Amino acid sequence: MKIQLGLKENWKQFTLLVIINAFVGGMVGLERSILPQIAEKEFAIAAKTAILSFIIVFGIVKAITNYYTGALANKFGRKKLLVAGWIISIPIPFMLMFAPNWNWIIAANVLLGINQGLTWSSTVVMKIDLVGEKQRGFAMGLNEFAGYIAVAIVAFLTGWIASKYGIRPYPFYLGIGLVFLGLAGSIFYIKDTKHHVAKETISNTIPRLKNIFWDTTWKDKNLGSVTQAGLINNLNDGMAWGIFPILLATKGFTIGEIGIVTAVYPAVWGIGQLFTGRMADKFCKKDMLYIGMFLQAIALIVLVWANTMFHFIILSSILGWGTAMVYPTFLATVAENTNPQDRAKSIGIFRLWRDLGYAIGAILTGIIADLISINASIIFIGMLTLTSAFIIRYRMRCRTDGSLKIWNWITNKHKQHTVTGNIKVFYNATPSIK
Repeated sequence: MKIQLGLKENWKQFTLLVIINAFVGGMVGLERSILPQIAEKEFAIAAKTAILSFIIVFGIVKAITNYYTGALANKFGRKKLLVAGWIISIPIPFMLMFAPNWNWIIAANVLLGINQGLTWSSTVVMKIDLVGEKQRGFAMGLNEFAGYIAVAIVAFLTGWIASKYGIRPYPFYLGIGLVFLGLAGSIFYIKDTKHHVAKETISNTIPRLKNIFWDTTWKDKNLGSVTQAGLINNLNDGMAWGIFPILLATKGFTIGEIGIVTAVYPAVWGIGQLFTGRMADKFCKKDMLYIGMFLQAIALIVLVWANTMFHFIILSSILGWGTAMVYPTFLATVAENTNPQDRAKSIGIFRLWRDLGYAIGAILTGIIADLISINASIIFIGMLTLTSAFIIRYRMRCRTDGSLKIWNWITNKHKQHTVTGNIKVFYNATPSIK
């Protein structure tokens, strides 16, 4: 069998992985809009820290699973880990449907964290293996698009179903279909990509990392900058996941309206990555990350003054676009700065820290919201995000591989437009030239 690298050369297997990752994202969407309300209405849990406990558990378990998925990917193969993740997910929708107390919800999120760590990490690494060097950004854009547009669609559907038929059990019927399709597709249609890794290793010139864990965590300026930004990005996403439904409910929004608003953010995030993934292949990744984190920070800080549905939709859209700029760029940057033999483990370490952000964000948000206010927690998270943007701005390097600097590109486009306009004016105003 002849092994070739590239999106075009592997489009069938790549497309199947995109579809599988949509099912993976849908599993998170099951909880996105209604779980905090289940805590309040069915189990009478009032403390924000307690309500957000499901996100804390999910984030910690997913982060640890990400690490071991990366560490074990070369040993056991990507496909086996993908299938294992789907097998572990089988009880989740039933536990969410019939949980007699909040501890069952926590247990379901332990399984969900393992499911997400195994399945999402595997599909990410397999897509990077397939496409080679040139289209990693676009590949990650498609991957994350599929995952997060599914989060948005399922979040909207669960909110709509809950408004029509009640919070439980009907919204979680979607989960049974997702598990069946994800497991069957992974077993019967997905092929491992270990041969693609072997082929790329032959021509790759990037040196091996001396200490993969610490280089990815902080010591390497590019990898370390990406890792801290990933943690902060998911920290504010964990806050949005847990606090947005509660904030909207306190402002008098209905469960159907909450479903719409909580779906806008991941929808823009998901769809935006179709464009930002390509941009990450063209522009300097440092610029993409800095601007994306900066936009997130501004959207979060301004959010505390929002009151109307229009306000929340606009700010959720800005937050989603900022996240779309960074998400595929994170993974493409890690791949760009690592040897193929180190890649799976380095991505696992990056995703370990990134998804710990869910837990850290939920803990910080819950404590600050309980001690001070929801608005104070949002502003604090917004300021952390702004700090992360400046770390990228002043610590990261733009690789000299032909990538365009966004600011120079915009400036040059403006100059070209101005010069062209002046020539037209000069031509029209000068009879001798005519």
